Amino acid sequence: MATEEPKSNNENICSAPVPPPPAPAPAPAPALPPYPEMILSAIEALNDKNGSNKSTISKHIESTYGNLPPAHSTLLTHHLNRMKATGQLAMLKNNYLKPDPNAPPRRGRGRPPKPKPALPPGYVPPPPRPRGRPPKVTDPLAPPAPPKKKTAPSSTGSGRKRGRPPKAAKTGAGPVSTSAGAPSGAPRGRGRPPKVKPAATATVGA
Repeated sequence: MATEEPKSNNENICSAPVPPPPAPAPAPAPALPPYPEMILSAIEALNDKNGSNKSTISKHIESTYGNLPPAHSTLLTHHLNRMKATGQLAMLKNNYLKPDPNAPPRRGRGRPPKPKPALPPGYVPPPPRPRGRPPKVTDPLAPPAPPKKKTAPSSTGSGRKRGRPPKAAKTGAGPVSTSAGAPSGAPRGRGRPPKVKPAATATVGA
């Protein structure tokens, strides 16, 4: 009875399954043109005499280019406002359109400056005037002015010093009522001093 010979290692390696080749990488998406260029192309393609609004321009860009960033709506609004502010686009009833090249330039806010007259050749402008009131021009040959005299106070004025005037001392020597038995110069007590009773007169024929 014949015996089977063992298979070599080379035969086992050859019989193993071969992995499939890797799939080719997807081709990179084409780079988008700048947003101002896409906006102008959309307005030209739509060719509406009254202009195109934001949603119409956005739909045309989406159908033309397809692969747009997630913030497409925000970027479109930003570039539309910027192009309108710089004069690349004109706006008419919420519609954007190309400005007319024959239209007069847009007037800015406020009053326009007055045109300055042409200066003659060789004209040198004077130096700027300093701030404040200019000093008076005096004649160097004129005699010096006399010093100002102090004016006396007018009779209509009060002439009194500021503040409350001091009280004048009493000159009349009136009777000083002192309490009985109290020495002169003693401090006066609180309250009303008692009345001094007159001395009793003796009766005649007693």
